[in-house]
Amino acid sequence: MQNIEKLITEQLRNPNELDISLRMEFGPFETVHKWKRMSECYEFVGARRSKHTAIAYKDAIYVFGGDNGKSMLNDLIRFDIKEKSWTKTLCMGIAPAPRYHHSAVVHRSSMFVFGGYTGDILANSNLTNKNDLFEYKFPTAQWIQWKFTGQEPVPRSAHGAAVYDDKLWIFAGYDGNARLNDMWTINLVGENHQWEHVEQKGECPPTCCNFPVAVARGRMFVFSGQSGANITNALFQFDFESHTWSRVCTEHLLRSAGPAPARRYGHVMLHHARHLYVFGGAADSTLPSDLHCYDLDTQMWSVVHPAAESQIPSGRLFHAGAVVGDAMYIFGGTVDNNVRSGDLYRFQLSNYPRCTLHDDFGRILKSQQFCDVTLLVGADQTAVFAHQAMLAARSQYLRAKIKEANEELAKRIAAGEEEPTAECSYKARPKLTVKLPEATPEAFRMVLNYIYTDRIDPTEKDEDPASPATILLVMEVLRLALRLNIPRLRGLCARYLRANLCYSNVLQALHAAHHANLTCIKEYCLRFVVKDYNFTAIVMSPAFEEMEQKLMVEVIRRRHQPHHKLAPNHDQEEEVQGTTLEQDMSVFVGGAELADVTLRVAGATRPAHRSILAARAAYFEAMFRSFSPRDNVVNVHICNTVPSEEAFDSLLRYLYYGDTNMPTEDSLYLFQAPIYYGFTNNRLQVFCKHNLQSNVSPDNVLAILQAADRMSAADIKDYALKMIVHHFELVSVCDMRAARNTDKQTNKHNLQSNVSPDKVLAILQAADRMSAADIKDYALKMIVHHFELVSVCDMRAARNTDKQTNKHNLQSNVSPDNDSAGDGRNVGKSQAVLLAVEKLTSNFLPNPLEV
Repeated sequence: MQNIEKLITEQLRNPNELDISLRMEFGPFETVHKWKRMSECYEFVGARRSKHTAIAYKDAIYVFGGDNGKSMLNDLIRFDIKEKSWTKTLCMGIAPAPRYHHSAVVHRSSMFVFGGYTGDILANSNLTNKNDLFEYKFPTAQWIQWKFTGQEPVPRSAHGAAVYDDKLWIFAGYDGNARLNDMWTINLVGENHQWEHVEQKGECPPTCCNFPVAVARGRMFVFSGQSGANITNALFQFDFESHTWSRVCTEHLLRSAGPAPARRYGHVMLHHARHLYVFGGAADSTLPSDLHCYDLDTQMWSVVHPAAESQIPSGRLFHAGAVVGDAMYIFGGTVDNNVRSGDLYRFQLSNYPRCTLHDDFGRILKSQQFCDVTLLVGADQTAVFAHQAMLAARSQYLRAKIKEANEELAKRIAAGEEEPTAECSYKARPKLTVKLPEATPEAFRMVLNYIYTDRIDPTEKDEDPASPATILLVMEVLRLALRLNIPRLRGLCARYLRANLCYSNVLQALHAAHHANLTCIKEYCLRFVVKDYNFTAIVMSPAFEEMEQKLMVEVIRRRHQPHHKLAPNHDQEEEVQGTTLEQDMSVFVGGAELADVTLRVAGATRPAHRSILAARAAYFEAMFRSFSPRDNVVNVHICNTVPSEEAFDSLLRYLYYGDTNMPTEDSLYLFQAPIYYGFTNNRLQVFCKHNLQSNVSPDNVLAILQAADRMSAADIKDYALKMIVHHFELVSVCDMRAARNTDKQTNKHNLQSNVSPDKVLAILQAADRMSAADIKDYALKMIVHHFELVSVCDMRAARNTDKQTNKHNLQSNVSPDNDSAGDGRNVGKSQAVLLAVEKLTSNFLPNPLEV
């Protein structure tokens, strides 16, 4: 077997993303995506509060300030992650004045608190915003107030703060009169304590307050917040290096993505790994308790569904949160009826590497490797190369066309009209051809990209998503989606057109929809044109003058048509229906249709598709590019181990559609598969690791250890040994219990194998004396099933016993005094006694027919 270093250098397609240092860790482990209520902070430690801050430093969470509903606070309380307990933090120096809606960040071994709102709430006196900056040094527990030279930021509260490049960055907030959107920065190292105003560029967020910020990948992210009439649920990002803002815009992408969270304020947003997590806040007078997640890689929002038995926190606003390790902590806040909370909740975050299924399939489409079908597109028959398996899995129409083309090619080869090609040869242009004269090359290439990646970017050539050229291209894609029977793509196109119709493109869209017979889009365009606030501007435009007469008449008639006679609305098209890439590939896995290679593990075989295997694993890509396996059969093994048939099926499901659900024993086999086969990353390995760590217990650790030793799985073996050492007594007890159960089962099996009708009564008596219920039950069942035979055997045993007894008595009583050699009378007497005794004892035996 090749060593790991050689695999990394020669086989792995993305060694930077594939972590070969992944190791098993010793538990216990929390269930991923599980909410758990931690120890409450009691009043004698710290008051229930909201509008406070929470930061993480080492293995603790520090909470500062806020208000308890009656007064502002300036205490510093600490929650120890390991001890799971709250304590007051003793402080030296002059602490900041009581305040809320301030900001707090950590830099090196200090916490910095800036601004906020101070004063006496009940007396409504001395209420003011602040622009002071305090540093709390954790090693010495000392507060220090910073002094500045030069200009300073306007005093503010409910602002955002972040640390980047050894600097503190302050953005927006409320100054007591208006919301802000300015930015300031100050260096946190050195002696030059001077604020610097930042000149912001790009698309800056509106003036806002009560919003969270999160720093990730050299950018600061801002989501929603209080912005008056301009409140939005848009996500903005600020590049620290270029000082440029941009709105994270994904509406132009045709893909299956969840919507962004509803607009809100008073929420938290925390960064972990490649995700931003948004929880709580007030969303249009409601307090949602769902957790939203934004993936920085895919730029997609999703709702995180909590694990079973989660203790989900109620909806709240003005709470605070922090991330420690792989866990997110939420503390305090204002809940229903303006009540302050002192609860602390823990949420176990996931740290799974991204799913590369779409990227892997997109890569093999772009590389044009292993193509086995030529599509002749349009009137000019433009050649487009693709893979039969991918086309057939995503489109029933293309599947039928490929089947028809294969049959025609076979007939031509049989008739001698076509030379047979070497099996699975990729050096020449594929001879299998499918003609699509009704498609245009540009639109079909976009459809092909959707087939492989489940997404389309119509703005690759024109950045304006609402330009007439882009709209017409999407309409052509929609027409092709209808033709090729790809329902989800059809719905995505329709949704895109509805979102981007405007004055400048609606008439072109109406004209194209009319001639392409796209009824739903034509109807939507007509409704857009005849609306009161659109009609005059559109009719007076030059584009309306150039419309063909038939459409112009239809627009005028629709304008004067009574509302109750309007055609029914097609709003149901807004809900995108149809199957995703994962769903289509899950149906195709393991099927013999269009299979061009056979995978074999032990005695089991599975049909497979070269293009899919090569797209997902560098091992298969290198194999099929270099040579064709003998008899077109590939023997599957992982390192030096042959996986079980069940683990083999789990591996296929992952390759075809990214499925990571598998039994624990399959995870044992597949733990090293990402390294051996050269996957794009070690997502499968991480899932195997979590599966093993969560399910290896003292009951099965010895079996896992033996299996890991046979498979040379050093990490798992080491993990099992550590568990045995830490839980030696418990493992010993479990092993002894298992051994006893095994012995009992063995003894039971031996008894069941040797119990026969002639022994069953004796075994029944013994089992009754020993209280062996299962053996006793087994003996009784045998007696019932073989009653006559058992009765006969019992009678025979009884007679044999009586005969032995009589013989012994006679031998004991016969002596020289009463026995004479050749005396026939004594012999006859002895035989008579024996017969009499036998007859007497037989009267005590039950008659089988009478019982």
